[in-house]
Amino acid sequence: MAQFRKNLIDGEWVGDAGSRNINPSNTGDIVGEYASAGVEQASQAIAAAKAAFPAWSRSGPLARHAVLKKASDEIMARKDEIGRNLAREEGKTLAEGIGETIRAAQIFDFFAGETLRLTGEMVPSVRPGVGVEITREAVGVVGIITPWNFPIAIPAWKIAPALAHGNTIVFKPAELVPESAWSIVDILHRAGLPKGVLNLVMGKGSVVGQAMLDSPDVNAITFTGSVGTGKRVAAASVEHMRKFQLEMGGKNPLVVLDDADLAVAVDCALNGAFFSTGQRCTASSRLIVTEGIHDRFVDALKERMGKLVIGDALDAQTQIGPVVDATQLKQDEDYIAIGVREGATLAFGGERLDRKTPGFYLSPALLTEATNAMRSSREEIFGPVASVIRVKDYDEALAVANDTPFGLTSGICTSSLKHATHFKRNSEAGMVMVNLPTAGVDFHVPFGGRKGSSYGPREQGRYATEFYTTVKTAYTFAG
Repeated sequence: MAQFRKNLIDGEWVGDAGSRNINPSNTGDIVGEYASAGVEQASQAIAAAKAAFPAWSRSGPLARHAVLKKASDEIMARKDEIGRNLAREEGKTLAEGIGETIRAAQIFDFFAGETLRLTGEMVPSVRPGVGVEITREAVGVVGIITPWNFPIAIPAWKIAPALAHGNTIVFKPAELVPESAWSIVDILHRAGLPKGVLNLVMGKGSVVGQAMLDSPDVNAITFTGSVGTGKRVAAASVEHMRKFQLEMGGKNPLVVLDDADLAVAVDCALNGAFFSTGQRCTASSRLIVTEGIHDRFVDALKERMGKLVIGDALDAQTQIGPVVDATQLKQDEDYIAIGVREGATLAFGGERLDRKTPGFYLSPALLTEATNAMRSSREEIFGPVASVIRVKDYDEALAVANDTPFGLTSGICTSSLKHATHFKRNSEAGMVMVNLPTAGVDFHVPFGGRKGSSYGPREQGRYATEFYTTVKTAYTFAG
């Protein structure tokens, strides 16, 4: 019988009506059933967070450190169990699920340390006898809205800094992946958080998310998801003059120059474009390749793609798991068809696959002879689909790479220090990789992009301070 998970509001587990969480590798496997909050419960969660804020924001650093460190230790100790459940509900491979869980533990450990490293400034005033203190204080009630593709890492890198800096939280995870969200909240709850500090409201974005946007008592919202929803978050936040932070996706270029190490370039493309089933905002969806290496690169990449093992996420041999659900599978297929209609060649993959268990299996697709003007080259697909765009030289490659409404991450494969240095400086992206996949970032450094990809302060590492705190300047005249 499927387990039933409730929402956490003001320190109590509540909720009745539930939704089912389906394993995309085996649609007959029910991961669990989960409560679905309505407007009333969302309002209760916001009120609880508001009531808990004064005490938590003034709590000492050791109290916050103890909770975050205990949570980190438990997540790490249970990495195999939590990682397996993550793979079951999202579809990424077991190795990726465990790896993501370890990353979440590392994030909580990092921010546990940050509670003991909070600093301020003391500076002299231009007026004699006056001292000036510059400190940072918690923002207030933070609304956290997370996507389905990294169901424990993204909640971790939002929840951990929010708590470390003394904020209280109303957390709404994606409906497709509630188990990972519930697990992290349960761990923090048992780690000793006072009631109301962290509230979990699973449910529909149109209901729970909208209630958060409509509330004047939510002081800041951090959102990761689609561009359309991000714009609605921004508009609603301006109405209430609240802080907001948006991460909304990408159409990331990987440039391959004639002088690149072919094996390195193919590894970078294969990993960046297709691992995690291409379902990451940092995926290499545009492979921009110069003429001299183009044909060899395409042939080598197709050969490697043909050897990929696509199957059940829990199978140790699997390298690429299923697409997350039927809706995403159709979107991937639709974009492949759009690319072909626009003149691209489907050089490899793109077909549904049958496996031992019923699931949403898709062969990774490679579109060649694409142009940067095609919809399949400009709009985020969010699946295992990559387009190869042929260019003449480095200058054209850089121009094409930057010709996009997004600017999250970019990459270049080259043995030229000159071109690598120039690309790092002139690529219009928030993160730049040289001879590395565009996907894959460290947990202790800033994450974020430009243009339509991101808005607001960076996430992760010490840069998270900018969003989760507000600056206070205090003057004292000693007399």
